[in-house]
Amino acid sequence: MRTTIVSLLAVVAGMIAGAILMLLTGKNPIDGFSFLFLGGLKTIDRIGDTLATATPLIFTGLSVAFAFRTGLFNIGTPGQMLIGGLSATAIGLTFDLPSVIILPLMIIAGFLGGALWAFIPGLLKAKFNVHEVVSTIMMNWIAYWTVNYTVPLYFKGEYLETESRKLPADATLRTDWLSDLFNGSYVNYGLVLAIIATIIIAFILNKTTLGYELKAVGFNKFAAEYAGMKVNRNVILSMLIAGGLAGLAGVVQYAGNSDVIQIGVMPSQGFDGIAVALLGANSPIGVFFAAIFFGILYSGTGFMTAMTKIPPEIANSIIAIIIYFAATSILFEKLVSKYLKGREEKKLSKQSSVKGGEQ
Repeated sequence: MRTTIVSLLAVVAGMIAGAILMLLTGKNPIDGFSFLFLGGLKTIDRIGDTLATATPLIFTGLSVAFAFRTGLFNIGTPGQMLIGGLSATAIGLTFDLPSVIILPLMIIAGFLGGALWAFIPGLLKAKFNVHEVVSTIMMNWIAYWTVNYTVPLYFKGEYLETESRKLPADATLRTDWLSDLFNGSYVNYGLVLAIIATIIIAFILNKTTLGYELKAVGFNKFAAEYAGMKVNRNVILSMLIAGGLAGLAGVVQYAGNSDVIQIGVMPSQGFDGIAVALLGANSPIGVFFAAIFFGILYSGTGFMTAMTKIPPEIANSIIAIIIYFAATSILFEKLVSKYLKGREEKKLSKQSSVKGGEQ
């Protein structure tokens, strides 16, 4: 409950700051926010596009949140996402198989690709105490240049060298019935996969011995080691799972929302996953809804700009401010704790006064 209040306060603070920015540019904040949210929710197809936009953010948010909950800061989600997407694309373009066979293979390849890319920082952290922030950032750029080299050499597009060939229809997560359900939007099976992943991660963290051990290592690795837990193994395992989730984000982005993988682009969804995890208080369910919220903001920006002439930078500023307040959520948590503590003290004081009067 308290974490939900803190997240909502971060959103409200971001909205207030955004309203002030709109006023400073001579625009009506009510109109701005109305069109911002209408842009993502006005029609069934816009809702579908919002869900599709949010889907990679769910995976990257889960990746960052899972690592956070186990005491690690996985800032390597963009690189893991690239390698996961490249692995899935390679399978899709190499093998001509029915969708019921090729799609599971692509999903597995994407997960394993992202997990492999996170394994190296996990191993360095466990064996040599190399800080995962440094190692994962380095792995991001190795992934970036790996994609830049591999795609033009082996999977070059028919007309552009900056992107791969298009995946065949059977090798994408798109499906007619789901698209038609949302009136032609590009929502795809990735959303179903994200819902399943959210449930599984929540179950692992909250209902299993593995989740307990991972969180214990994150909370205090020395106490966990004293209790007989295998700290190094759990650090590596945590990074493997986090990397695999980011790899699935790559599968969804490059084989669902798109059907090609481009070179020269570091996917912003990887870094945005940090903001999603912070706003979602590192809870799988919180991450899911935080990603939907960010999806609405991203989808509605263009519509807000077109209808009100408010610069799109305003919407980006709102997102940045929300991220800032979510990152400094400890301040809100202290305020909420102080308020709740004050109420409790007043209640106890009142009860003591009543008892004193009765005597």
